[in-house]
Amino acid sequence: MSESFLLVCDELPHSVVLTDAGNRTTEIVKLLHRRTGQSLWHCKSLISDLPATVVEYVPEEVATAMVAELHAAGADAHTQVTPLTPLRAK
Repeated sequence: MSESFLLVCDELPHSVVLTDAGNRTTEIVKLLHRRTGQSLWHCKSLISDLPATVVEYVPEEVATAMVAELHAAGADAHTQVTPLTPLRAK
C-alpha cells in the first residue's frame, strides 16, 4: 500500500537563481563560497552555466538577503518559490 504525504507549512521555501554574474566574477565566486559553503571550484562552475540555482529550500528572508548581496556585488539574481514534492511512505 502506498500513501503520499504533503508537508503543509505557512511559508513556502524559496530558491535563489543567479542569472548573470556581472563583471566581478571573482567576487561573486567568493560570495557564493561564503554563503553556501560549497568549494570555490563548485561556485566557479555554477557561474559558468547560467542561469543556475544557487540555494534551494530556504526561507524567503534568507533568499531575499542573498539576492540583495549578489546585486550589491554586481550580479543579477532573483528568488523563486521552490515547489514542494509529496513525500511517499515506504
